[in-house]
Amino acid sequence: MHDLVIVGAGPAGSAAALAARAARPDSSVLLLDRARFPRDKACGDAVGPHAVRVLDALGATSALAGYPRVSRFELSDGQVVVRAVLHDATHTVPRRVFDDRLRSAAVTAGACVSRHHVRRLERRGGHVVLDGTFAARAVVAADGANSRIRRLLGHGRNPERAVAVAMRGYAAVGGALDQRIVIDDAHWPAYGWSFAIGDGTANVGWGTTVAALRRSPSDGPLRRTLERRVAAVAGGPVRDLRAHHLALSTWRPPLFDGRVLLAGDAASLINPLSGEGIFYALLSGALAGRAAVAAAAPGPSYARQLGRRLGWHLRHTRVASALLDVRAVRRAGVRAAAASRAFNDLTELALGDGRITPTLVGALAAELVRRR
Repeated sequence: MHDLVIVGAGPAGSAAALAARAARPDSSVLLLDRARFPRDKACGDAVGPHAVRVLDALGATSALAGYPRVSRFELSDGQVVVRAVLHDATHTVPRRVFDDRLRSAAVTAGACVSRHHVRRLERRGGHVVLDGTFAARAVVAADGANSRIRRLLGHGRNPERAVAVAMRGYAAVGGALDQRIVIDDAHWPAYGWSFAIGDGTANVGWGTTVAALRRSPSDGPLRRTLERRVAAVAGGPVRDLRAHHLALSTWRPPLFDGRVLLAGDAASLINPLSGEGIFYALLSGALAGRAAVAAAAPGPSYARQLGRRLGWHLRHTRVASALLDVRAVRRAGVRAAAASRAFNDLTELALGDGRITPTLVGALAAELVRRR
């Protein structure tokens, strides 16, 4: 009998293992994943300052070693370009490296690891049994946007309006260490990105919602469409192209069902403004892992902690996502950021745990009035 079994050894699962072992060093923690590590994962690879802080609290900043800080940020809507110097630590680390390092850190902390594809979940008294073999007092489902555990609990996938699809690849870039985002107004909600890694290459990609793709006139098979748009962002050849779905936080399943807790992508914790999910994964995983081994009622404890930490932020991102569907508001937001009146508040909302602030509202209102 384990104290905790975690399904999925990505950022959320590894964070859960690290937090559980830190909260109770004598706890028996098992990490299950069907993949052989190191393994690739389609993602933008950006590890922002809020994610770095969670890593620091977990004692796992070694996952960033060898990948220099990204120093500049650029946002464009095709008409206005916003450039800023990033003062907080931001890194671009390929997920093949990042996830493997976090998993190794969890093992060093005392977690056990097994390669296994979970297919069945049972409840027996006060514990949970997976595939008739792995018994635990609590389970954390950190098995991604297509979470098997979530489906076994009876919670379906997100509706199309709350699912994004993106493709990422790697391309050669100049020596500048920067992050670049280009809003694709013609296919909104959509944007392209280029995040420098520091080795002469960048993670490049393009993403939109499934609902928006269905509304758009077809210009060929979906994969070809995504490939063309990623190539346009890169401005040259792109390798290792890989597409993925993102379950946006505008629609989320319950955070727990009995002694089974959902974290990261499995809980639809993806920022609808930016597609960022590593910060949410690390934070929710850490909170779930700690509650699973330290609380008498893990589910309610986890839900309360995550609600205190992200509750208002998630509500505000939902509102902001709806507002940005209005082109005038979208363009006013970029211009307000260009004027430096709302840049920090906008990035906190899209990349961290910020809220819609009076400063942001005032800057947007001023830009809307000016344009009229």
